[in-house]
Amino acid sequence: MSESVGSGPSQPPPRRLAGQSQCPGELRTPLRDFLRTETGSATVLLAAALLALAWANIGPGTYEEFWSTHLSIDLGGHGVSLDLREWLNSGLMTLFFYVVGMEARREFDMGELRERRRLMLPLLAGVSGMAVPVAIFLAANAGEPTAHGWGAAMSTDTAFALGMLALLGRRFPSRLRAYILTVAVVDDFLALTIVAIFYSDSVTLTPLLVALGVFAAMLAWRATGVRGGIPYAVLGAVTWVALLKSGIEPAVVGLAMGLLTNAYPAARGDLERASGLFRSFREQPTPELERSVRRGLASSLSPNERLRRLYHPWTSYVIVPLFALANSGITIGGEQLARAFASPVTLGILFGYVVGKPVGIVGVSWLTARLSGGRLRPPVGWGAVTAGGTIAGVGFTVSLLIATLAFDGEQLANAKIGILTAVLCAFAATAVVASVTSALPRRLRVRALLGTAETIVDLEDPVDPDRDHVRGPREAPVTLVEYGDFECPYCGRAEPVVRELLADFGDLRYVWRHLPLGDVHPNAQLAAEASEAAAAQGAFWEMHGRLLAHQGALRPRDLLRYAEELALDGERFGRDLRAHAGAGRVAEDVESADISGVSGTPTFFVNGRRHHGAYDIEGLSAAVRAARERAALRPDG
Repeated sequence: MSESVGSGPSQPPPRRLAGQSQCPGELRTPLRDFLRTETGSATVLLAAALLALAWANIGPGTYEEFWSTHLSIDLGGHGVSLDLREWLNSGLMTLFFYVVGMEARREFDMGELRERRRLMLPLLAGVSGMAVPVAIFLAANAGEPTAHGWGAAMSTDTAFALGMLALLGRRFPSRLRAYILTVAVVDDFLALTIVAIFYSDSVTLTPLLVALGVFAAMLAWRATGVRGGIPYAVLGAVTWVALLKSGIEPAVVGLAMGLLTNAYPAARGDLERASGLFRSFREQPTPELERSVRRGLASSLSPNERLRRLYHPWTSYVIVPLFALANSGITIGGEQLARAFASPVTLGILFGYVVGKPVGIVGVSWLTARLSGGRLRPPVGWGAVTAGGTIAGVGFTVSLLIATLAFDGEQLANAKIGILTAVLCAFAATAVVASVTSALPRRLRVRALLGTAETIVDLEDPVDPDRDHVRGPREAPVTLVEYGDFECPYCGRAEPVVRELLADFGDLRYVWRHLPLGDVHPNAQLAAEASEAAAAQGAFWEMHGRLLAHQGALRPRDLLRYAEELALDGERFGRDLRAHAGAGRVAEDVESADISGVSGTPTFFVNGRRHHGAYDIEGLSAAVRAARERAALRPDG
């Protein structure tokens, strides 16, 4: 995921190259897909909130009457009866928290938090970002019966905050979004725990024990390695009903199940098995093999990846906007606003979010960095952290959920006004931070946005100029590594982009490593060995260019012809090719790809960090520029 530091307007992007042999047409990370979905859904969410306000003010009676309509599900005399608003708040929103939990698990398994020490800072920031707003709310409502609604002032709306942050364009690095997402997940988890403990009805023990027992059965089922979704859906639904009957807010089930959903990259062995199944189906298209192919394809992806892609669009574009429509409607008038902004509920929520969130997040981040001697630092600069603190003041979904549980009547209306006003103020404050950082001199701006924290290195096998095939300055500050396959059409399309990058950036070195995908490209292995046979005669890059330019002609006689055209020693080249002299060198690259989690081609690394995104000239140039700017901030840079 490339980072940008607001270097000004860019030219219209060229045609994007976004494919891999393992998954044509996709080169976006789960996190980037998540953020793009949230960006789009922010507009839908805002439209739903505005529609709710219009509906409540044009026809207040019809608004409340509609959402108070009861819907019952009854089976054999046992069932659930809730009004439509409760079905949304406690029912469908369970899926929203399920997606949030899965994204948190993905970050824990594959993202920034896979280095466990990095969990401490967002954990502390999330807790502090809740504690300070709660303290402000309690101070504003001290001695008032409304003090019990403190939970409405603490939780960041993940979807709305990230969506509104994206509206500011590319002024902030992408890692800020990842950092705020992690903080917000901690926030959501604690908020739902608080809802379950402090804002649930009186607890009935028997249904609670049933819920715990069913959830334990779900864990046991998971331990057996069963992947089918239907058993988990049934057990999850039973747990939800049992928690509802016990008096505990059942939406916490979604978050718990999401956190249990594993995430892992597609393994090359699984992809090869899927290719084999597809070839079998191609030769004998029977219903049995068709089912085997579907199961094989599904098993090559982690449950987290498959389920998140299935549910996330529904939660972002349907469920959360419906929640806003059902809960944002309040009658607004001059008198109502005057009463609201004199109410400790409104002021406690407003100042809790607009002041408490940034103070809590930025303050504890700075304090932790100081006390740890810099070992625990945010992954971005302090300007970006400040923007993250201000945008975290967008409290909508969970805040409204808790407000509906804690208040009613005029107090609920006051709480909603405080929540909606905080959304506007948080966005305005973040825009101010963006303007201030943009006005800084370039070096200060880069430091304020990117920071100097060490980044996670995804490339497990470091570049060795004495071993690797390197093009460009040997001691360049930025290294672009590509794992490629000479028969892969996407690698062929990426080659002109790489050449253009080398021409544009004089301080860039490029490294090619082999990853022949023999299950889909039958000539790739021999082509890789041919490049090594050419390398033995000092002509690796010349052969590299020929092979990528003639990907449809990689048979042995073609390889011998290319050696002749390059004026190589044909006899030696043919002997090395027949003896597979380069096979060991190719195998070493394949092994290094495996330990770095690379399963498809082309896969790029920029200064050891895996590049996620399009590999057109714009996408790779942005990644190289960001890496160069970050390298310049190092003490030895």
